[in-house]
Amino acid sequence: MGAVLAILFLLINIFSLPDHSLSHPLCTDSRAPFTLNTTLSFCPYNGSTCCNSTADIQLQKQFQTMNISDPGCASLLKSILCARCDPFSSELFTINSVHRPVPVLCNSTVSINSSQSSQLANDFCSKVWNACENVSILNSPFAPSLEGQAGLPVNSSVTKLTDLWQSKSDFCKAFGGESTDGSVCFNGEPVTINNTGSPSPPAGLCLEKIGNGSYLNMVAHPDGSNRAFFSSQPGKIWLATIPEEGSGGTLEIDESSPFIDLTDEVYFSSAFGMMGMAFHPNFAQNGRFFASFNCDKVRWPGCVGRCSCNSDVNCDPSKLPSDNGAQPCQYHSVIAEYSANSSAVEASLATTAKPLEVRRILTMGLPFTSHHAGQILFGPTDGYLYFMMGDGGGPGNAGDPYNFSQNKKSLLGKIMRLDVDNIPSAKEINDLGLWGNYSIPKDNPSSEDSELLPEIWALGLRNPWRCSFDSERPSYFICADVGQDVYEEVDIISKGGNYGWRIYEGPYPYNPPSSPGGNTSPNSISPIFPVMGYNHSEVNKNEGSASITGGYFYRSKTDPCMYGRYLYADLYANAVWAGTETPEDSGNFTTSKIPFSCAKDSPIQCITVPGSNFPSLGYIFSFGEDNRKDIFVLASSGVYRVVRPSRCSYTCSKENVTNVASPSPSTSPPSNAGQSHCQYSRVLVLFSSLLLLLLGVM
Repeated sequence: MGAVLAILFLLINIFSLPDHSLSHPLCTDSRAPFTLNTTLSFCPYNGSTCCNSTADIQLQKQFQTMNISDPGCASLLKSILCARCDPFSSELFTINSVHRPVPVLCNSTVSINSSQSSQLANDFCSKVWNACENVSILNSPFAPSLEGQAGLPVNSSVTKLTDLWQSKSDFCKAFGGESTDGSVCFNGEPVTINNTGSPSPPAGLCLEKIGNGSYLNMVAHPDGSNRAFFSSQPGKIWLATIPEEGSGGTLEIDESSPFIDLTDEVYFSSAFGMMGMAFHPNFAQNGRFFASFNCDKVRWPGCVGRCSCNSDVNCDPSKLPSDNGAQPCQYHSVIAEYSANSSAVEASLATTAKPLEVRRILTMGLPFTSHHAGQILFGPTDGYLYFMMGDGGGPGNAGDPYNFSQNKKSLLGKIMRLDVDNIPSAKEINDLGLWGNYSIPKDNPSSEDSELLPEIWALGLRNPWRCSFDSERPSYFICADVGQDVYEEVDIISKGGNYGWRIYEGPYPYNPPSSPGGNTSPNSISPIFPVMGYNHSEVNKNEGSASITGGYFYRSKTDPCMYGRYLYADLYANAVWAGTETPEDSGNFTTSKIPFSCAKDSPIQCITVPGSNFPSLGYIFSFGEDNRKDIFVLASSGVYRVVRPSRCSYTCSKENVTNVASPSPSTSPPSNAGQSHCQYSRVLVLFSSLLLLLLGVM
């Protein structure tokens, strides 16, 4: 029994670790909830839910096999089983990637977040114990982890709570939980988060200009230092040192000495070029990095790949009209791998890399000359490479005429998720019909939907322009998707999610002007609508158009009044928005356009709109985030950093109270480079101890 109690408290420690990886409505399979038109027959859920009628019937059968004689206990166990249908079921059942057999039961013996205090007037965990402690349950969900211990026969499947737990306190320490650190708990009813009202938007966004260069991408150096990589659309990447905020310093970057020059391979025009770069999570050790760019097969013999208009998607490239003089699939999207390792210098200290491909990850011919996105980034928790691809455009950029975005056999209009650490053989690539040198993560959506190409993570996007993971809540994978005529949108991306294009443009039904590729019925999909966005009528449009540029959740201490808000902009309109989630972790956002100014002591003088003090940024291409979580605006007029509000005379009551300067990252790899994995290491240690104890008991 002593060993069992030791195991119990190890489990308690594991389950009580704070978890920032899961928030907002999300199902246990990492998919977004969907909407039902009717209430489920067994579980009392309607509207947004994680269960369809098939899952509902399966839960009913599981409940019936438990053969619970006590009606009070039976009612509580039914609600616990049905929690898998809750829109927040991933938060309820998954703690630090550990899947629990039952949801986290609300327990008033621990401190309670005020947003759920009303739900905990009665202690649900104690209620379950009181009702079920001496009730025999066949195949109890509380028993499997310790079945065969505590003197029970190994093949026994009938248990009481008192068989395995000495007291209510032990039981609730193992299965109870509090609503803190972005988590929720189950109190017998669908999870609700009280809306306390939207906080007032910040007074404004203060910027300082630290560079004159025009860049399309910025990626913090993986070594944790105050360095970052910047890339240009023509095909160069530079390594730069970022000055301390408020120091008066400018971006230390030598334009004449790029980290790597790929201009010979990259085809550059207004719509083409180097669109993305990503550095392997272990770059400091292995030197692996990746570039995403466009090439022209007429100009470069290395530009060779399959056309995305092919028989698999019922598309004949010979019948596609030319676009701006280009023939279908003259241009390609490429992801290539390079290395910063050399015999002379370790990767973390490398300042240059040779423009020699280590491996071609993917090459895909493009049907037209627009809407090919191209950003790449590594998932912070899974280590897989995500690749954003637009719908391929069309003559006049009109409405995805070949309906590629909804075609599950096309990679256009999709977000892909690739494993670049496990490279298959040439035969495996051919047998699986892959587009290059990568393998498919086993939990990609195709494992549950055989109609999907295995590379696809999400679909129904028009032209995703700049995506990011929230550094504090990695389940918030957020992308801006450029609109057609009416609406620019921001989406929270989830596994297998369909974001509606071209059936919908944002929240609005869309009627394409032509449909040579056929249509998809609105009733055949479960679209996920935007969490933020704006109508074209809301911006002062320059050049007669609007185009969204996605950003980041602001997680720096530099501007505490901006903390936790999602920043995004319009490419043309010289406008920035801040999205506020209310209540926190609910997935419900309100947005407001944020005024911005340039600090009077900006290291480089900002250009202002004629007749005002309002800075003119030009085209806002992208955003960046450094290792201290400061946010940067990459614009045609230069590089800007978000700085302390008081430098622009904006009032922020929190600035003097909580804005404690973060330690400046060093220019060399930090000694605690692995600290971000500390929590996972703690879990592994606990599981190792658990295994040893189990072996000792058995």
